[in-house]
Amino acid sequence: MFLISDLCSLLDTYIEADQVKEVYRAYVFSAEAHEGQKRLSGEPYIYHPLAVARILAEMRMDTNSIIAALLHDVIEDTPTAKDQLANEFNQEVADLVDGVSKLTQVKFESKAEAQAENFRKMMLAMAQDIRVILIKLADRLHNMRTLGVMRADKRRRISHETLEIYVPIAHRLGMNTLRLELEDLGFKSLYPLRYRILDNAVKKARGHRKEVLEKIRNTIKERLHHENIDVPVYGREKHLYSIYEKMRSKHLTFAEVFDVYAFRIIVDRPDTCYRVLGMVHNLYKPVPGKFKDYIAIPKTNGYQSIHTVLFGPYGVHIEVQIRTEDMDKVANVGVAAHWLYKSGESQATGHSPAQKWVRTLLEMQQNAGNSQEFLENVKIDLFPDEVYVFTPQGDIMTLPRGSTIVDFAYAVHSDLGNSCVAGKIDRRLAPLRTELLNGQTVEIISAPGARPNPLWLDFVVSAKARSNIRSFLKQLKREEAVELGRRMLEKALVSYSSSLETIPQIRIQTMLEKYKLKSLNDLLEQISLGNRVAMLVARQLAEEDGSRSTLRNVLDRYTPWRRRGDEKPLAIRGTEGTVVTYAKCCKPIPGDPILGFISAGRGIVIHVQGCKNIKDYKNRPDKWVDVLWEPDVEGVFPVDVRVDTANRKGVLATIAAVIAEHSANIENVTIEERDGRYSSMNFTISVKGRKHLADIIRNVRVIDNVLKINRNK
Repeated sequence: MFLISDLCSLLDTYIEADQVKEVYRAYVFSAEAHEGQKRLSGEPYIYHPLAVARILAEMRMDTNSIIAALLHDVIEDTPTAKDQLANEFNQEVADLVDGVSKLTQVKFESKAEAQAENFRKMMLAMAQDIRVILIKLADRLHNMRTLGVMRADKRRRISHETLEIYVPIAHRLGMNTLRLELEDLGFKSLYPLRYRILDNAVKKARGHRKEVLEKIRNTIKERLHHENIDVPVYGREKHLYSIYEKMRSKHLTFAEVFDVYAFRIIVDRPDTCYRVLGMVHNLYKPVPGKFKDYIAIPKTNGYQSIHTVLFGPYGVHIEVQIRTEDMDKVANVGVAAHWLYKSGESQATGHSPAQKWVRTLLEMQQNAGNSQEFLENVKIDLFPDEVYVFTPQGDIMTLPRGSTIVDFAYAVHSDLGNSCVAGKIDRRLAPLRTELLNGQTVEIISAPGARPNPLWLDFVVSAKARSNIRSFLKQLKREEAVELGRRMLEKALVSYSSSLETIPQIRIQTMLEKYKLKSLNDLLEQISLGNRVAMLVARQLAEEDGSRSTLRNVLDRYTPWRRRGDEKPLAIRGTEGTVVTYAKCCKPIPGDPILGFISAGRGIVIHVQGCKNIKDYKNRPDKWVDVLWEPDVEGVFPVDVRVDTANRKGVLATIAAVIAEHSANIENVTIEERDGRYSSMNFTISVKGRKHLADIIRNVRVIDNVLKINRNK
């Protein structure tokens, strides 16, 4: 059993004696706070924070991290308050403990929502102080080590969450040692039978393998010694979860996966890595396409090493990793290896690639609409197969495999992504959806007035690109909604001989406080989306005494078919975007007499005045708004046309040609055969308005074999 004396002895190897005393004081404080509490295993609760502190001490984390690990449950599980920790220790420790506690406090209606929100909080806590997530990962590791006392269903749930969320985070932060143990523990609890079968297979195959491994290791060491390089050569054995994943994903047998002998060579400096690479390539022939230089181009989590696969003796493949001692340390503990503190500072002086990734999380959080969208975005970046490309200046950019020119633009800068219109790969123009390959040089062509295209979401793969595009489109929709809401409210205020400019600001502010809204734009957006009735808002803004006008009078003003002479209809321009939609039941086009129905969340739905669905809504007069078309409406609108023809060869092609001659696009066509002699064709075509449609109908009607043509409503 690990005791506080063992922890202090471990800390003595790398921190000062007075800091060790602070850690001991934190242990005493935590033990007293948790007095009488026990874990499911029956042991005193203090053993858990002590074990978490040990895991961090083995990573050689700083004093405040160790103290926070010992205290990480006192706010959540005891009456201890954050202020008490700040007074007893320091504000930094209190913030760390509070950060860890907040990760699991909120309750949610669904497991998916809870998992997504907890993930979001972990990412944000990580962005503010990455030590919060390091403590949480150590906490999860000890919980996984002691998972055996849990119910089977709870073990499976926790193991699944560990493999799906905590393992990818540990991987992204480069914490390889912790990740491998989490993977094997999660695999053992989630698939106990598969784990047991695989474990037995490894033990059976290990006997002969050990002898071969030792022979190859000695051969490599002798060659290095001959070149006056005396460095350790370690034989590595794949972890069970790694074997399982490779078998599953690549459909390999156990023998095919286990028949690779892996070695790690640790040298003193980077240039020695390349010397050793030449020696092992001279000793055994390299397998083509299996060489990777992660020293020149590190992985996104900061990992550096040379990887090569060789044709070894006995017909086996040899996988060799070559790196320095510092690189090995980073490979094992990742971001924790960069945690070098100056006295009095609360932030790391190291700037690993993992920490740079962490700093992008806040931007992604601001762009995400909710926690589940944020989880979806960040997961894209957690397990990327990477592609390395160059900027025109020669800088290396690391992107997820499958990234396109648009992903590259957003990786350089969000504004560049928003304004990109084209791209060049190796100085040649290429479509924006072109997938990038290793070693290519990418140049972005941008334009000041350009904006993201919603179709980009179909092919971008990086989380940053996806979240920025979605954020821009949401903002665009909001701008459209605010503009329409302003027009609707101004129209309603005309009935009171008033306007937004003449309404006192204090009255607007009072209404915003009443509705618990932050700004006038929020109110205008709600009006356009149908969540507030423009006429009722106008009455409250325009009249100091609301009792002067009854609701019935308001509705009289607001009801389209009882419109007063002093009211003007709301003009539809065709550029309102998603806040104005056109009913599919009657497909209104410019020139049609129209009415608008306010639908909560959708804005205004435009119907033709003769539409049969109007009857169903007439008992809801407060939801209707009088509308008309602007003289110069922009855009095209779908309309249904039915054409009855004689069943002759080529008649469809002739009709389609006439429609095309009038600059109309055919969106859909279906053919019904009434009998052997006659057919009915139903076209959906895009037109600019009634006059455009009338021209098309007039010219189709005179085609030979066309019997009748009419618009469907």
